[in-house]
Amino acid sequence: MAAFHKHPPTHRLRSAPPKIGIRPTIDGRYGGVRESLEEQVMALARSTAQFLQENLRHPSGLPVECIIADTCIGGVSEAAKCAEKFAREGVGVSLTVTPCWCYGAETMDMDPLIPKAIWGFNGTERPGAVYLAATLAGHNQKGIPAFGIYGQDVQDAGDTTIPPDVQQKMLCFARAGLAVATMRGASYLAMGGVSMGIAGSIVDHDFFQRYLGMRTETVDMTEFVRRMEEGIYDEQEYQQALQWVKEHCHEGTDYNPPEKRRSRQQLDRDWETCVKMALIARDLMNGNPRLAERGFPEEAEGHNALVGGFQGQRQWTDHFPNGDFLEAILNTSFDWSGIRQPYIIATENDALNGVSMLFGHLLTGTAQLFADVRTYWSPDAVKRVTGYTLQGRAENGIIHLINSGPAALDWTGEQTIDGKPAIKPWWEVTEEEAKRCLEATRWCPAILEYFRGGGFSTDFLTRGEMPVTMCRLNLVQGLGPVLQIAEGYTVDLPSQVHDILDKRTNPSWPTTWFVPNLTGDGAFRSVYDVMNHWGANHGAICYGHIGGDLLALAALLRIPVDMHNVPVERVFRPTYWARHGGFASTDADFRACSHLGPLYA
Repeated sequence: MAAFHKHPPTHRLRSAPPKIGIRPTIDGRYGGVRESLEEQVMALARSTAQFLQENLRHPSGLPVECIIADTCIGGVSEAAKCAEKFAREGVGVSLTVTPCWCYGAETMDMDPLIPKAIWGFNGTERPGAVYLAATLAGHNQKGIPAFGIYGQDVQDAGDTTIPPDVQQKMLCFARAGLAVATMRGASYLAMGGVSMGIAGSIVDHDFFQRYLGMRTETVDMTEFVRRMEEGIYDEQEYQQALQWVKEHCHEGTDYNPPEKRRSRQQLDRDWETCVKMALIARDLMNGNPRLAERGFPEEAEGHNALVGGFQGQRQWTDHFPNGDFLEAILNTSFDWSGIRQPYIIATENDALNGVSMLFGHLLTGTAQLFADVRTYWSPDAVKRVTGYTLQGRAENGIIHLINSGPAALDWTGEQTIDGKPAIKPWWEVTEEEAKRCLEATRWCPAILEYFRGGGFSTDFLTRGEMPVTMCRLNLVQGLGPVLQIAEGYTVDLPSQVHDILDKRTNPSWPTTWFVPNLTGDGAFRSVYDVMNHWGANHGAICYGHIGGDLLALAALLRIPVDMHNVPVERVFRPTYWARHGGFASTDADFRACSHLGPLYA
């Protein structure tokens, strides 16, 4: 296999990546008080900025930059100067820090669109906690929610270290805030329209604008035909990609009846079309300067898309090869060009699942899994069909996650962290891991009763024992957007058991066996209840237990969560939620989000 080049981090969007603004607030009384605090307050701000810069990256792989106010903020004038600097510097997230009392409503961040938090230092010399409580009360009274960060243990004055519990909350807030700021002004690109009546692919422009601050762009699928027929793609890259596919994308079993199988010549033509479709979809999302060199300046611009979806079924796939290769390879963290940031593309143009995938990617920088939440297998059903008794994590039943091919190849689980199966942020993926993912994947000729136009589907089995989080955004009349979250694990089954269960659906598609963590309550009383309460046919799965970050992100976007199994110690929301009945309560979540309304309304 040829060596894998690792791309340097590159920001694909037209706007610069958002920065975090650090606001050091101070007691404004000169004549002894303010002067005694200046260095301590600014040192706390510098320590915070250093910590965040050392521990955060954008999903592009670029480091996160922090901007500190030029002076400590003791009143409204200095608050205004800070706001002006933040606007000039492209700050998208605001974090106020202080070890002392300050004038709450005079020093608070009043920008209603910028995610904000306050760290009130827990010390005895000055009342930082009093400022924190007073200013959070001001935020709640004015309807501008803020996260409150307060350490459990008292620190000495002048101690600029950040305790672990403060670090955890600070990073959770910062990741969610950066996700909000990154979405603002970007686009969702719908490549096609509604697929087979799937509600999520009825792209709701109002939702994207009012809740995410995003544009929605639509390109008819005939644009793919035009670009293929008129050669509006990089011919040199096409030849490189096609050769790479021939060498590294190994074909799997053709499950079509022998009399209906496509000839070798037809399969080769399908590969050519599939590769061109992938190039064109990528160029539609983010443009390609090579197209301008070839005389196509308009097409070279792209649509500034942070996320997109490809309709495919049925109008396209009844005649042309399916979009499975397009979706799978672009969602993966590597291709013929090397190791690079995954694109986020939803199959069947399910924009709501695309946004759910986007949430996970923005929070982690990892490739996401798009899947049907296909089948709940009870222990009794598995025993009846296979003779096997489910054990370990799987003892209460399993959920079969499977779809026709948009699953990123990272989800083979062939990457490792501390010797265990994992999905890494793309910038940590090694050449050897990329090769293992390719070797673990087979590309099966498409089942022609589904895809009359042919094509290929990925076939692999996700390795077990990976911590994962499944989420799904749904739109509900009268409520608006609602998010669901289920943390759990992938699991392994004996190979013969997997084969029997897999062949009852479609063995040419990738399988992930998933078990949610159960709480004994509500939708998480059993694995069956999780499946039975899921709000749509699709789910977005992210590596890691990121439910706490998703809760924080949903709160910033004013999207309530109707079911989650995140332990209470990892639930972190603005204090506005506590005034509505609690941080962890889904009832309080609905009340708070209803009162606040959409972020960009």
